[in-house]
Amino acid sequence: MQVVILAAGEGIRMRPLTLDTPKPLLKVAGKSFLDRLFEAFPDEIDEAIIVVRYLADKIKEHCGQEFYGRRVTYAEGSSLGNAHSFLAARPHLHDERFMFVQGDEFLDKEDFGSCLKYPLSVLCFELPDPWNHGVATLREDGSLAEIIEKPAHPAGNLVVNGLMILNQKIFQYEPLKNANGEFYFTSLLGQFIKDEKVMAVKAKRSFGGISTPADIKRVEKLL
Repeated sequence: MQVVILAAGEGIRMRPLTLDTPKPLLKVAGKSFLDRLFEAFPDEIDEAIIVVRYLADKIKEHCGQEFYGRRVTYAEGSSLGNAHSFLAARPHLHDERFMFVQGDEFLDKEDFGSCLKYPLSVLCFELPDPWNHGVATLREDGSLAEIIEKPAHPAGNLVVNGLMILNQKIFQYEPLKNANGEFYFTSLLGQFIKDEKVMAVKAKRSFGGISTPADIKRVEKLL
């Protein structure tokens, strides 16, 4: 099974740490986000497609062509937003069903297994102040009904995490421009869930968003 890892962003809110280091290579408790992801990947994952752009050479040097025993392929991300960066992985995907994960997520191994139990799924967790995330609402059967990216007035506190089990049908949709001019991946996902049953899976534990240097210190204390 293939996994698409989005690792193209500049990590602006994480500055000054990301001035010389891409966010996926920042260390939390002595280990980078990417190392932690590859360690947690289930056995089903045999190839990673890493979408890079900002300080791409450092990520390529770190991961090489094989990382933690898995093949690694690279795709060139976009400055238009993470939706277009995600679309850059399409030419490298040959599996109908695949995994998608943000390169700066902090996940438990059990979360991957929980998501793989369903044909299509998205990992979610609850935040007391979810305005800076993709906020999800659910249908009665626990599937995703709607996702709104960075809403001014969140309808709830359930947010979409950066781990998903998707299929190639998601490439049928076009990214939609957000009010701030950026094209978010959640605009693709929001269209996809209207036509497909995508189950919401609650994360085993939540560390909240890791967006600033203070968040790294907070997570290290939790660990």
